[in-house]
Amino acid sequence: MSERDDEEREFDLRWADGAERKEPSARARMLAARWKENPPGPVPFRADPEHVGRSGRRSSWVSTAVVLGCVAAVIVLLGYADFRAPY
Repeated sequence: MSERDDEEREFDLRWADGAERKEPSARARMLAARWKENPPGPVPFRADPEHVGRSGRRSSWVSTAVVLGCVAAVIVLLGYADFRAPY
């Protein structure tokens, strides 16, 4: 093979852009066939929560109190450790 043959075989972007799309995957073909007979219903972006009440969640003030309590405990612990440190 000569260099001229290599130049003719060089990849051409216009040729690649004009190429046919690749074949869809097996899953895509299966879903397309299934949905042709029985299309899926509309689905909301986010599903409604199952538990609307507050039985499983803490309220915001309880979470705030827990965080502030932990911060206060760390401050007291560090102060106690500094107080007990020998000089």
